[in-house]
Amino acid sequence: MPSGARLRDPKWPGTTRSVTSVSVVAVFEAYAGLARRVLAGPARLGRTRLVAVDGPSGAGKTVFAARLADALAGATPQATRPPVVHTDDLLDGWDDQLTFWVRLEEQVLAPVRAGQPGAYRRYSWVRRRFLPTPVPVPVAPVLIVEGVSAARTATVADLTLAVFVTAPQPLRLDRAVTRDGPTILPELRRWHVTERAHFAADGTEARADLVVDGAPALPHAAERYYCRRG
Repeated sequence: MPSGARLRDPKWPGTTRSVTSVSVVAVFEAYAGLARRVLAGPARLGRTRLVAVDGPSGAGKTVFAARLADALAGATPQATRPPVVHTDDLLDGWDDQLTFWVRLEEQVLAPVRAGQPGAYRRYSWVRRRFLPTPVPVPVAPVLIVEGVSAARTATVADLTLAVFVTAPQPLRLDRAVTRDGPTILPELRRWHVTERAHFAADGTEARADLVVDGAPALPHAAERYYCRRG
């Protein structure tokens, strides 16, 4: 079979399976299929299906969360785009990398769990303070929370789906520096050390429902398909 040939996989509708020789090297699945899976899953955060998109810095979590939100918006004629909360917006600076969780719980998760809208104030990394205007989080069929530690053990009981997005460390570092500039390197290296320790202690990747390759080498329609690991 030619290198990189693609087959339809009957076990995964809407999936393209890429193979080299006789061994599977990557599995591409459609965001639309994942959206249907989420909507068919149980609502555990009150009446809301909570999706956590976790993984190390620069792995591609934000892009994955946005594409899944778009797929959910188009899943049914009545569907609307779900709210997406980025945990970076809740951090009180670099030193709040993991300790922000109380803020997320009190301002977002607890109200939604009780069937009430939440709201949080977004942190400005330029002004180094929280902005005064609250960001509303409506009660919706699905809520996506994206960021490092979003799928931590503390939220397991609330989750409909836990996603872990990963990519090679050198690429993740390059992405972050390209996005935010080289001046963040000292803080970013410290951040990477802390997140590695957190993921090892929490067992996040092993516990995730879905592990995604945030830097697949094979060409694909990235807006429609993601690469599943495992």
